[in-house]
Amino acid sequence: MKKTILIVEDEQSIQGALCDKLREEGFLVLEARNGQEGLNVALSKRPDLILLDIVMPVMDGMTMLKSLRQDSWGKNVSVMLLTNLTEQEKVSEAVALGSFDYLVKTDWSLADVVKKIKEKLNIE
Repeated sequence: MKKTILIVEDEQSIQGALCDKLREEGFLVLEARNGQEGLNVALSKRPDLILLDIVMPVMDGMTMLKSLRQDSWGKNVSVMLLTNLTEQEKVSEAVALGSFDYLVKTDWSLADVVKKIKEKLNIE
């Protein structure tokens, strides 16, 4: 069965590149453009993993993550933050909220992101 990945990202170019790459790798991909939309999609579709941007309109990623963790399903879902922020307090807050990884967009290639996702989901 295909694993489902939800990408919550407001930058169209990044969203598109991630979607294309993950679909090529055989994942079912869901998309959201802001944290509110991401939260709604996450709670209704229950993806296996969420790639979450932090800085977005309507609701930012940290707020979405906090809301997600209050749900009985959402408190255990795997979340990987993708951001251009490198501030230490954001990293600490993300880890405290149960994000298993924190990737700075400029430091990672698409192949690296796919590798991390596969590791987390135990896919060869």
